Amino acid sequence: MSPRPFIVAIDGPAGAGKSSVSKLLARRLNFALVDTGAIYRCVALMATREGIPFDDDAKLGELLGRVRIHFQVVGEENHVFLGSEDVSGEIRTPPISMGASQVSGRPVVRAGLLALQRRLALEAPVGAILEGRDIGTVVFPDADVKFFLAADPEVRARRRFEELFQKGVESSLEGVLQDQTRRDAADSGREVAPLKPADDAVHVDSSSLPLSEVVQSLEHEIERRRATRGA
Repeated sequence: MSPRPFIVAIDGPAGAGKSSVSKLLARRLNFALVDTGAIYRCVALMATREGIPFDDDAKLGELLGRVRIHFQVVGEENHVFLGSEDVSGEIRTPPISMGASQVSGRPVVRAGLLALQRRLALEAPVGAILEGRDIGTVVFPDADVKFFLAADPEVRARRRFEELFQKGVESSLEGVLQDQTRRDAADSGREVAPLKPADDAVHVDSSSLPLSEVVQSLEHEIERRRATRGA
């Protein structure tokens, strides 16, 4: 029986840099990348398109049976496909971000997507990096290494504002900060799988660190753990 892929869990709030760090780590380590937040965003997008309220558990449960998601690296970006449609840009708009926060708090959605998230990681030939908000606490509590990536709220809001600006999405820094504050409260306060660091997570504050230093720090710890596991 072949050994389980090396599992890396990266949790943290929106704007902490999880996506950028995870993408670079996956490329440097030749690991699969599983963006669990994008999966919930796809559910919110499907629900929005079909007029399904985010608290309608019965219809959300039925919708989950039709979710077909896969990831594909295109150039420098990890693209998200819903069926054959590239929805990478559409799922990153503020309304879908808030919708993702709401549907992710529904027990029926979390339970329905848990197996999908685990399967995507365990199918990886070498290792997998999963980013989200409950990877180290719920999805893979036995991950080989867990990180909790954080940053000051103002720093996170500015990063998000710059990201939206570059994509041509109209927003304001004040509006982004307000949306982020609401989402932080929703993610941390929900009863099911709230945003919180695992007890054994390595905490990293990216507020004043360049992306390269954050990536190198995590990569060194991953390689140290891999060496230990292989010993």
